[in-house]
Amino acid sequence: MALSRAERCLALLLRLLSRACLALLGLAAPSPPRAVPPPRRSLLLLPARQLAKRLRQREVTCVEVVEAYIERIKEVNPLINAVVKDRFEEALQEARQVDKLLAEGPGDDYLEEKFPFLGVPITVKEAFSLHGMPNTSGLVNRRDVIATCDATVVSRLKQAGAIPLGVTNCSELCMWYESSNRVYGRTNNPYDLQRIVGGSSGGEGGVLAAACSVIGVGSDIGGSIRMPAFFNGVFGHKPTTGVVPNDGQFPIAQGARTSFLCTGPMCRYAEDLEPMLRVMAGPGVHKLKLNEKVSLEKIRFLCMDHDGGSVFVSPVDKEILQAQKKVVEYLERDLGVQVQRVSVHKMKYSFQIWSAMMSSKDSDGQDAQLFTDLLGDHGKPVWPLWELMKWLVGMSSHTLPAIALGLTEKLVKLNRGANAKLVSMGKSLQAEMETLLGPDGVLLYPSHPTVAPRHHSPLCMPFNFAYTAIFNVLGLPVTQCPLGLSSEGLPLGIQLVAASYNDHLTLAVARYLEEAFGGWVLPGKA
Repeated sequence: MALSRAERCLALLLRLLSRACLALLGLAAPSPPRAVPPPRRSLLLLPARQLAKRLRQREVTCVEVVEAYIERIKEVNPLINAVVKDRFEEALQEARQVDKLLAEGPGDDYLEEKFPFLGVPITVKEAFSLHGMPNTSGLVNRRDVIATCDATVVSRLKQAGAIPLGVTNCSELCMWYESSNRVYGRTNNPYDLQRIVGGSSGGEGGVLAAACSVIGVGSDIGGSIRMPAFFNGVFGHKPTTGVVPNDGQFPIAQGARTSFLCTGPMCRYAEDLEPMLRVMAGPGVHKLKLNEKVSLEKIRFLCMDHDGGSVFVSPVDKEILQAQKKVVEYLERDLGVQVQRVSVHKMKYSFQIWSAMMSSKDSDGQDAQLFTDLLGDHGKPVWPLWELMKWLVGMSSHTLPAIALGLTEKLVKLNRGANAKLVSMGKSLQAEMETLLGPDGVLLYPSHPTVAPRHHSPLCMPFNFAYTAIFNVLGLPVTQCPLGLSSEGLPLGIQLVAASYNDHLTLAVARYLEEAFGGWVLPGKA
């Protein structure tokens, strides 16, 4: 599909703006990278499953665990600004109740089955309702909104015994890949405070990487679980569409977007992904085949190094390509498999396909909800051009990325004919990928073209999220897996993609790669 004249002009303009923007950002010599200090308490370095086991076996009290995490948050949150509202007193009270339950002596097997995360601290993306906590999604108009109930997945995790410590930062209305807004400010990367944590579940990524939490709740409509997991060197899973409920978050997807938004687990250790997913999915979990045993030697591994050269995104960094190459070599050497290199031509149009499908009508002919309406939050729709003028003089209550999205939304609707062709291409690509992956395939694909960028620089390369976003509109399950650190001490990683309902394959490969490549790495260790 050839680019239109308007698209070619936009691509050229973006490249020029990107170079100018990066040049301006580079004028001020960056100070040396500064990471958060490593945790001192060994309790903070246990996977959630192991922590729950120690609690059930009375090797440690729940109050000790919760106090250790509270102490860690107080130590590093002033640096990273990830937890935007805590509930420490309530968490300690709930920890005492757990200790009381354990003192009454119910059996370990009973507790593991009924409360798999009994006493385990958890954090929640602020976009989800957590009773008594703010639920603004970074929108100034909602700064007084307090949740009066729990989102479905939050309720399920609490019923499984998890203890929420607080809510974490996100981008404005969860539609940008830097977690910064006018309500809570900006969140910083634990590996280098000058870098972004990603978005929109960036606060979760940062809080997990900094060992302020061990498991967390995120959501993903364009990579909002996987980009933060990648930039912060932790694990994240975007489940197959329609299995984990999205209820109880703001904004909630409507129309065609209900098929693209996914709620999923984020955590430091791969072994915690599956039990979290089981709890979060509830009755729908049987669709994901998590009880099927996976033989890694029988998986058909596929590999793509890049999207084919889209003019809208940056080239993939050499270190990211090298990390992916090491995975391929390890799989072939250790498992004796042959990793098949593939080239899917339509992936080159990932950004255009995602954008068109996000703005498409649903099966009932209903138009997608306008972002400018969401910015107004049930009040008057926001006029993005007017907000841009206000922003230029420091008077807007919205972030520049949100205003820019409102402006581009108008432009997208001008070319309905091209959008229809792109939606058709997206459906064709979905069928092609399902056939390519089949019942036993796992695709290795870059998570992002670059490692965690410096603050504000995503404005210079706004469409790089296409590497994750395409899988939302394709409905495929994807696990984000860390692969150590770059030469700059920043996390590397890879996306593991399977056909619909084959989540069990990507989760198994993630556990395998964690063992081979080390998984999460302590920030500030060097």
